[in-house]
Amino acid sequence: SVERTYSVEVPPGIDDGQTLRLSGRGAAGPRGGPSGDLNGNVRVRPHPTFRREGDDLVHELHVPFTQAALGAHIDYTTLDGPEDLVIRRGTETGTVFRLRGQGVPHVRGRGRGDLLVRVVVDVPDDLDDEQEVLLRTLADLRGEPVADRDQSLLSKIKSAFT
Repeated sequence: SVERTYSVEVPPGIDDGQTLRLSGRGAAGPRGGPSGDLNGNVRVRPHPTFRREGDDLVHELHVPFTQAALGAHIDYTTLDGPEDLVIRRGTETGTVFRLRGQGVPHVRGRGRGDLLVRVVVDVPDDLDDEQEVLLRTLADLRGEPVADRDQSLLSKIKSAFT
């Protein structure tokens, strides 16, 4: 058994579990025949931000509820560089922005998949006194009933003992 090292060109867009074949780099054939092929399984390291779904990339973008309610421009970083992502007023959790052609390259053929940015609206649970007063005022102006401040404190105490 002889150990050899080969340089392998991995095509863009290859996925975890796919096989690369190196023709003629395998074991020698019987009775001096030609060498066989060497097959290697590819393992792709996950990206810290994007999850792969076929040739599409998916990212859950957490947006503060104030930006979701009022709208905002967000400097969003793709694999190709910065992108101005426009969050419209009233954007809800689950809204998907499709950035065409910014996903994974197609292994066989031209083009790329898409980048799907799924919005998750974050609601704060650590309001200071001033922020709570502002939100209670907003709820009152909109005619939306909310729990009394004492009820909120009481429920926190109860949950600590259960």
